[in-house]
Formats: sequence, structure tokens, C-alpha cells
Amino acid sequence: MAPRLLSLDAFRGLTVAAMVLVNNPGTWRAVYPPLRHAEWHGWTLTDVIFPFFLFVVGVAVPLALGPRVEPSGGRGVMARVLRRSVVLLALGIVLNVPPGVHWATLRLPGVLQRIAVCYLVAAVLFLATSWRVHALIAATLLLGYWVVMTVVPVPGYGAGDLGQEGNLAAYLDRAILGSHLWQATRVYDPEGILSTAPALATVLAGVLTGSWLRSGRTPRVIVAGLALAGIVGLGLGQLWSRWFPVNKTLWTSSYALLMVGLALLALAACYWLIEVQGSRRWAAPFVILGVNALALYFLSSLAARLLVLIRVGADGASLQALLFDRVFAPWATPVNASLAYALAYVLVWWGVMGVLSRRGIRLRI
Repeated sequence: MAPRLLSLDAFRGLTVAAMVLVNNPGTWRAVYPPLRHAEWHGWTLTDVIFPFFLFVVGVAVPLALGPRVEPSGGRGVMARVLRRSVVLLALGIVLNVPPGVHWATLRLPGVLQRIAVCYLVAAVLFLATSWRVHALIAATLLLGYWVVMTVVPVPGYGAGDLGQEGNLAAYLDRAILGSHLWQATRVYDPEGILSTAPALATVLAGVLTGSWLRSGRTPRVIVAGLALAGIVGLGLGQLWSRWFPVNKTLWTSSYALLMVGLALLALAACYWLIEVQGSRRWAAPFVILGVNALALYFLSSLAARLLVLIRVGADGASLQALLFDRVFAPWATPVNASLAYALAYVLVWWGVMGVLSRRGIRLRI
């Protein structure tokens, strides 16, 4: 088995740390704008996080599966891929289960569900086809998504409507998923059905990147290739946004390209610092998080949910609200107290993952 690529673990750790941070403010009433998603079109720093994570999922496919396929011819690898996808899907549903389990309105899509589907398809394509096919499929998904979203008419809205209700992706989510949508609006789902296609293209871009990392080229050539591809992705995404606006919820093709470009540049920076320059001390805390990234996301999300569900005191306030009001709110402005709570939550989970790391425990999903 090839040694782990520390730069990828560090990048993955940075990404999951940011994911935990933005998902767990002390109060949603006081959050700095960059730590919120864009209202609709456009993007913020928060909108970078999930595509980065999907990109890393793709990068890890050749690095994890390639060494298993080459000596064995792939025996047993497909079963492992399928098992992991089913587990991720099930864990995602668990995070969606509300108190009392209202099956009629249980949200079916979600972050882990999208990861599961995209990972499964990308892994199968990696095992069955070449990098040229991966590139062709990714390009076809992005172009095809652009065409159907702007050309196919939606009943009552017509063609090319990219508003929250009138776009084709939202219409299909309502028609197919019915009441099993994101509860915040019941109009669309940010991890809906049709928008999973360009999200898969994001993962396939990661698969192509992972293949480049395993190409045997020198570290300086590898980092130059990553940086050049990142610049091209940024330019194409920005250019495409003139006709197909950048939108995280719709996962527009311009958004997918723009985020892949940023992810490539961020990975190139990590790779340069760690693999080329040998600067590793700064990365150690993030590597601790990166080796258990999916488990960290699930456990931190589950714990956050429990903190909200657990009621304490005579007024029945949630344990999370009590912690925020008693520990953080008294000594800072609301927005800074909210950020301090989120940072503390990340540090608590860093401590948990640090204990597991010192004991050599990896929580595999």
C-alpha cells in the first residue's frame, strides 16, 4: 500500500474543519456574512466548502482504489465501494431523522447522500474506464446540465427560469420527492436530484486530479499541473457565469468549474508546502482531522443535533442554547460570541480526533 499523501490529508482536514465551523454557530441570528451561504446567485467562502469536500472525495478514489486494483485485478474492490456507499447513504438518512420520526416528511437528500451517490458512480467509472472517459463524462455532465436548465420548459414558468421555484431542478425535486424535501423552503432541495449531475462532475474532476497525483511525475511538475489546471478552471467558470450564473444550490456548471479551480489551487498550495518544501508542522492539526474526515462530519453533526434536542431547565431551553447563553454570550457581541462558540466546537472535535490519532484509531466509513 502506498504511503498516505499528507498534503491531501491536510487539505481534507482544512475543509472538514471549515465545514464543522460554518455548520455550528452559537446562534444563526448572528453570523458573519462570509460564514453564510449566498442567498441565491453568487458565492461566499461558505459556498466553497462542500465542493472542496466532494473534490477531495474524487481525488482519494485513485489513491485509495488504485493500489488495491493493481495487484489483485480489482477482486473485492467493487464490493468495498458498494458497502461504503450504502453506509454513507444510511448515515445521511440518520442525520435527517426528526424527533418522532415523521416518515411522510423525512428529507431524503442530504450531504452524505450526495457524497454516497457521487462516490459510487465515480469509483465505478474509475474501475471500469480510463481517465479520458472520466474527462469526457465530466464535460458532458456540465454541458448537458447547462442545456437542460436553460432550454427545457418548466410548467408555469417556461424555459430558462433560474429562480428558486421556477428552475427545472426545483420542479423535478418537487415532482419526484414531494414532501421529502429540505424543510427550510419545501420548494427545492440544495442536494436535489438533477443538481447531483454537475456535483458528480466535481467528483470526477477530483478523480482526474488523483490520477495526476499518481502519475509518477516529479513533485514540481505535479504542483505546476495542479496550479495551471486551477487557473484554467477559474477562468472558464468565471466566463461561463455570464450565461449560467454561479449558484451553489443549483450547482450550476459555472459554479462547479469555479470551485474546482479554487480547489486545485488550494491543493497545489498544500502540495507545494508539504511535499515540495517539506513544511509539515503547520499541517499536523489538519492531518489529524483529515484522516477521519467523514466520521468527523457525521459525529459532529449528530452531536450538534443532540445538543439542540436535549432540553434542560425550567423553561425547556436546548442544551446548545444554554451553553451559548451562559458561556459565550456574556463576554462578547452576539456575532463574535456566535463565532467563538463555533471555534470552540471545532476545537472540541479536534481534541477528540487527536485522542484517536494518538491511539492509532481510524474510523473508517
